[in-house]
Amino acid sequence: MAEKKIFILDTNVLLHDHKCIYNFQDNDVIIPIVVLEELDQFKKGNDLINFQAREFARELDRIAGENLFTKGISLGKKMGKLFVATGKPFPQIMHDSFQERTPDHRILAITLHIKDEFSGRQCVLITKDINLRMKAKSLGLLSQDYENDKVKDPELLDKGVEIYEDFNIGVIEMLYERKAIERSKAELKKELPSNQYFILRNGNHSVLAYFDPFNDMIMRIDKHGAFGIEPRNAEQTFSLHALMNPEIKLISLTGKAGTGKTLLALAAALQQSKQYNQILLARPIVPLSNKDIGFLPGDIKEKIGPYMQPLFDNLGVIKSKYSQQSRENQQIEEMLKTEKLIITPLAYIRGRSLSDAFFIVDEAQNLTPHEVKTIITRAGEGTKLVFTGDINQIDTPYLDMQSNGLAYLTDKMRGQSLFAHVNLVKGERSELAELASDLL
Repeated sequence: MAEKKIFILDTNVLLHDHKCIYNFQDNDVIIPIVVLEELDQFKKGNDLINFQAREFARELDRIAGENLFTKGISLGKKMGKLFVATGKPFPQIMHDSFQERTPDHRILAITLHIKDEFSGRQCVLITKDINLRMKAKSLGLLSQDYENDKVKDPELLDKGVEIYEDFNIGVIEMLYERKAIERSKAELKKELPSNQYFILRNGNHSVLAYFDPFNDMIMRIDKHGAFGIEPRNAEQTFSLHALMNPEIKLISLTGKAGTGKTLLALAAALQQSKQYNQILLARPIVPLSNKDIGFLPGDIKEKIGPYMQPLFDNLGVIKSKYSQQSRENQQIEEMLKTEKLIITPLAYIRGRSLSDAFFIVDEAQNLTPHEVKTIITRAGEGTKLVFTGDINQIDTPYLDMQSNGLAYLTDKMRGQSLFAHVNLVKGERSELAELASDLL
């Protein structure tokens, strides 16, 4: 029987997933005392990272016993024990390499002590901080990223649309004649993910289609605009189809800047405004250079304004499609005034009802899997959720292409009948913007 491992957890792992202590099977888990100190700094605030800190503190308080600092406490049946390790003196190897007693270095000192104390067991430092992993390895310590919610194949986000070349011309003509055909007659793969989108081509003939899981049919898709916004390519056409389809309750739209993800989602929401009590357009605030928004001058509206401006810019594009005195512009102004349309930081949505709402979460690549789950599980009856983002533009230090919430959502929900995913490829802002996005 293999010896149980010991996993030492960094602060960022607990802030990423406050339930992470239960994800190490029958191995033991150790939390350095300095991690608890750092968590204290995150308990106050409205951001989801503050929520994680508070929830872990509550969970630890719930399970803590007299042996937490000595013999450890059981994490459950067929699971390991949880310990809190107090501070340890810096060994000489630490003094030689790291002179400052930073929280990271204190964690390394505790890890070295644990490795020496339990020399017969494998000790692994788990952290999402790449630099800390490098420092650990320089000391001969094993260190890994938190892998529990990582996507194995990040390229799955590119699979939102399948293209078939030299496809059966008869099937293409049949789709134009009938609008829909049985899946068995379409000559496609036997196993199709629900709401899979296709481009079927044969020479100069092509058709846009998707698999309807509710009727087990391959359906032709025609181009339709929404609130003055017309699709300019196949992926935008597919996106609007999913956004306007009442059977699809959860959507992820991915793609580089300028592909129209947020604009299409907002236009579709406005087009269907009578079907929803409220339209919510939100994005997480990720301060630049790790500075909190409190560093910015002005009141709270002035502080968050720069972060929300891109969302207002999308609304401005839609408004520009109509004259200033048009019914559509008056409708938008009235919706903003009555708060039927709300553009706000994501943290400010907490506590709001998500029943009968069209909820768009922009920049979702900056959310953790747990944060995405928290949002989705709050969706009430009649709510449609749309997550947009670009996994190549992650602004938080402890997320990557495999661990961000947008990729995790797309991976786990793929194939579900209520879910659709489209990856937008072609930028539609300008030739210059497209060139910059590709080359810079």
